[in-house]
Amino acid sequence: MSDVSTRGDATAAGRRPRPRAALPALCLTQITSWGVVYYAFPVLNPDITAATGWSPAATTAAFSAALLVSALAGIRVGRILDAHGPRRVMTLGSAAGITGLALVATAPNLPQFVAGWLLAGLAMAATFYQPAFAAVTRWYAPDHVRALTTVTLAGGLASTVFAPLTAQLAAHFSWRHTYLILAAVLAALTLPAHALALRGPWPPAPPPPAASPTTATGIARSGTFVLLAAALTLSAFAMYAVVVTVVPLLLERGYTTGQAAWVLGLGGLGQTLGRTLYGALARRTRPAARAVALVGLGGLSTLAFALIPGPYALLAALAVTAGTVRGNLTLLQATAITDRWGTTHYGRLSGLLAAPTITASALAPFAGTALAAPLGGYPHLFAALAAISAIAALTAHRTTPRRGKVPGE
Repeated sequence: MSDVSTRGDATAAGRRPRPRAALPALCLTQITSWGVVYYAFPVLNPDITAATGWSPAATTAAFSAALLVSALAGIRVGRILDAHGPRRVMTLGSAAGITGLALVATAPNLPQFVAGWLLAGLAMAATFYQPAFAAVTRWYAPDHVRALTTVTLAGGLASTVFAPLTAQLAAHFSWRHTYLILAAVLAALTLPAHALALRGPWPPAPPPPAASPTTATGIARSGTFVLLAAALTLSAFAMYAVVVTVVPLLLERGYTTGQAAWVLGLGGLGQTLGRTLYGALARRTRPAARAVALVGLGGLSTLAFALIPGPYALLAALAVTAGTVRGNLTLLQATAITDRWGTTHYGRLSGLLAAPTITASALAPFAGTALAAPLGGYPHLFAALAAISAIAALTAHRTTPRRGKVPGE
């Protein structure tokens, strides 16, 4: 590839060199990777358990284990991204996803099924949002918020495209053949996109902002970073528990499965809407105030679900509102590092910040479902989750720089 084609439109205008096809390629691979490796599982899991006799708890635990592996591996992946860029990491991640799904599809027993998902967890760490965010942040700064929004809008379509596609395949093939077909789709779309479209010079890391810790270790050990990680982790736990338990909440209140599913789907529509609004919000608010507001609004929407039994139209509107907040929270985490410490150590710090939130998202479905009965039902669970979000908002407020101090001190 020539120097001209590699640099794209970064010329005398002073913009950083970047591959021309990087952004559309990442949009394509986020839709495909999330759709195949993540969203196909909840569609196929009933077929898996029915065909194999494995318990739903066991198969879901294997999937959650993949998320935990992703959280841990993401820390190391972040360091590699900072030093070498996304091409090799994301290409190898695609290969790991293909291999992992092939192991899952051909598993003769539960241990191999689990092993396939553990390998898929490595693929998640190397191909999902975190490496894509690192690539976009380094290549597209200072206009990275717009590029991040584009990538997350594409990622938000993953369930819209692949959940029904997976269901259609499952109607005509076994779950094993369906996963093999999806693995072939993953290979056809993501391997060449990552290997070819992400070729190009990886810009050197810019110097850290003045009056900020100069090392990733110094930032990660700072009070601001620890409090920010705690706030986002608590918020993620509450948010993912709500997503998983909103259907049983509505069923408990007498709505049909179809009505409950539509409320869940409308939340996804709200996420897409929310991501289109984040750029304007970022221009008008400071990072700490933005975090407090969004986490707090997430708690209020959860409390509203706990207190409002109907009518159905109001619950549908509430689902869109809650989804809008969730969409903004995704971009809040994507920009949290650059807002406070610049892009110098983005990959490593983003991996460290994401590890506890991904862990929380993996544990939330089990914890939320397990806590519902002891708390007296799903409305009480939602009230408890709203309280957790309130604690998260108060924690985020403590990241507000005091007069005369800078973030990271």
